[in-house]
Amino acid sequence: MSLLTLNKLTSSVGAEVVGVDAGRLVADDALAAAVLDALEDNGVLVFPGLHLDPDEQVAFSRRLGAVDHSSDGHHPVAGIYPITLDTSKNASAAYLRATFDWHIDGCTPIEDTYPQKATVLSAVAVAASGGETEFANSYDAYDELSAVEQERYGQMRVVHSLEASQRRVTPDPSPEQLAVWRSRRTHEHPLVWTHLSGRRSLVLGASADHIVGMDRDEGRALLAELLERATVAEKVYSHTWSVGDTVIWDNRGVLHRAAPYAADSPREMLRTTVLGDEPIQ
Repeated sequence: MSLLTLNKLTSSVGAEVVGVDAGRLVADDALAAAVLDALEDNGVLVFPGLHLDPDEQVAFSRRLGAVDHSSDGHHPVAGIYPITLDTSKNASAAYLRATFDWHIDGCTPIEDTYPQKATVLSAVAVAASGGETEFANSYDAYDELSAVEQERYGQMRVVHSLEASQRRVTPDPSPEQLAVWRSRRTHEHPLVWTHLSGRRSLVLGASADHIVGMDRDEGRALLAELLERATVAEKVYSHTWSVGDTVIWDNRGVLHRAAPYAADSPREMLRTTVLGDEPIQ
């Protein structure tokens, strides 16, 4: 008998979890294992009105894997990172505007760490307009390529950089901004990620700058085309937040972005990141 009751949200990505409370998620090892299985199958899990408090969120996240503490100090609870454009709550808020573009977290790490396994996000305050979080399945994006495309793209490598993602929101940076962006080294990844499970997905999004060995404009046009195909409206799940919602996604197989919202919006999400254990290969 399944430990989770799921309602599919789209045919491609996302399922709503019903009948689970915060106490069970924090205390039940078997339930955490079922969550990981459901995440592999659905990419995104939505827990409406769960109302996890920050300590519970970190405790639950630890049942899914090791929790990232690299951003400790932004929130009183270690392991929690506030997602807000309010600089009094997050001094790095300016960088969060890049999350308005499709991306996969962890493609341009400071150190040689792997992309995050999963992200847990809970809503403390929501935007009056905008601020939805959208998801698209990058496993499906690969599966829907033709055999010829799969063979061709399987040979390609892509350079990812912080500069590529930041230029989308700040196209005319100051010399100081540019220097900060370029202080983060670039990373070269295969366009097709062959996972330890044997599944394959496309590594796309805002950080993807150019394809190695291809004319820059031609390569960027191809990356844009693939991203557009992966994120057509009928393939996207868009979550409209209510206070107390928690959403978990498989960062390795799902593209995500936030819909734009006003800079003075009270929108605040609390994020916990489950560290990855699988290289892009």
